[in-house]
Amino acid sequence: MFPIMETYGGISMKIQILGAGCPKCKQLEAHAREAVATKGVDVVIEKVTDTDEIMEMGVMMTPALVIDGEVKSVGKVLTPDQIAAQL
Repeated sequence: MFPIMETYGGISMKIQILGAGCPKCKQLEAHAREAVATKGVDVVIEKVTDTDEIMEMGVMMTPALVIDGEVKSVGKVLTPDQIAAQL
């Protein structure tokens, strides 16, 4: 049996950037957008700034990168290539 892929308004992947809007959070978002453009995939990119929501995901340090509900990186800014490898 094949797994059912959850979609977000017709888009099959969701990337979340967790953080309060600090320079590193903004840099991680820019790198994520660059990675998405390089790979040519359709994704939803969402910024999560609510501290309670971030903590509910088990993240205590930002910036953090979440792809389809799975925390991929915490406390560092991944390069576009590192992000693209996880898409």
